[in-house]
Amino acid sequence: MDNDAPHFSAEALFQVHQDALQWQWVAGHASPDRRFDPAVLQQAQSAADLVGFLNYIHPYRVQVMSWREVEYLSDASTDDASRRIARIVTLDPPAIVVADDRLPPPALIAMCDRAEIPLFTTASNAGHVIDILRSWLGQIFAKRTSVHGVMLDILGVGVLLTGESGLGKSELGLELISRGHGLVADDVVEVQRVSQTSLEARCPDLLQNLLEVRGIGLLDIKAIFGETAVRRKMRVKLIVHLVRRETLEREFERIPHEPLVQEILSIPVRKVVVAVDAGRNLAVLVEAAVRNHILQLRGIDTYQDFLRRHHEAMQQGQSEN
Repeated sequence: MDNDAPHFSAEALFQVHQDALQWQWVAGHASPDRRFDPAVLQQAQSAADLVGFLNYIHPYRVQVMSWREVEYLSDASTDDASRRIARIVTLDPPAIVVADDRLPPPALIAMCDRAEIPLFTTASNAGHVIDILRSWLGQIFAKRTSVHGVMLDILGVGVLLTGESGLGKSELGLELISRGHGLVADDVVEVQRVSQTSLEARCPDLLQNLLEVRGIGLLDIKAIFGETAVRRKMRVKLIVHLVRRETLEREFERIPHEPLVQEILSIPVRKVVVAVDAGRNLAVLVEAAVRNHILQLRGIDTYQDFLRRHHEAMQQGQSEN
């Protein structure tokens, strides 16, 4: 995960979710800027590594206590309860949340004040708290990159148009939008890794709803085509890479034996290459590529079916001879 994300602190965590969780800050007020250890962020594979139920085996994460954990700390002798609470300090959590409308033990409140660990309480269900915090932390610390291209929603599939400058990506995007598809971003596409297998594309706020067409200038797609012509975000499922015909003939097979893929943030994305040439209807070709991709997701592979039929025809010809 990206340890350069600057937006997290205990205070930010509290303020962002104040309305959703209606929680109270009951201890550890002296450390509102408490943060995750950068080494922990570097090692974390997902937001699930950053927040969870109280667990002495997983330090350095937001520790959430349900009624079970509160009873574990309370239903014990004074010495045992003190030892259990003292062990929480060694976990060095950025914050502790007591959920399920339970009151934290006084010893836990005193410990958080001494150790300057923010302690929040909420009536919300502990599992719900974990889901909300994981979703937010996943957004905050997700790996990010910027890609030059046009991101579109075509037939419900997130499609990223790429290629060198001057090939008409934005013009192609405009034609696809006019055919009923949706714009996510033009020119600069912000891509973040939201899970081990998923990439999400968004548009920078500065360029929201805008598409630049050479000779015309900036177009406000939402104002021209309406609300349904823009999307706030889409998962990246397919890359359509535009090249000049000579590049296609020189560097790519006419019919690839294996599907082409391109990695973004270490996640492979299916890729097709389309040649730009006079007289070619690129919008139809892109739609056809998307429809073919949908068929492949359903287990229908036209190329493999052709190879099977070709093999059967050869065997039949040999048997007749």
